[in-house]
Amino acid sequence: MPAPIAAVPRLTLYGRSYCHLCDEMLAALEPLRGEYRFAVEVIDVDSDPVLERRFDTLVPVLMHADAELCHYRLDAAKVRAYLANFR
Repeated sequence: MPAPIAAVPRLTLYGRSYCHLCDEMLAALEPLRGEYRFAVEVIDVDSDPVLERRFDTLVPVLMHADAELCHYRLDAAKVRAYLANFR
């Protein structure tokens, strides 16, 4: 019987279209793709009043489900440690 396929974690990056820190965090995630399998969904908080109120000045915010991994800048060590749980 083949080994089960591990689920690929889906990270969510909450940001804004005009946010340079958001662009930087998204770009900083790319090198991690060589180490871990994961998907990234980018959501513009300005498209939803609830998200805008929730995240407002914290963007960019990187999350997996309800777990906040980091905001403002990518904490690569924390994200690596988190993604290691999915191997």
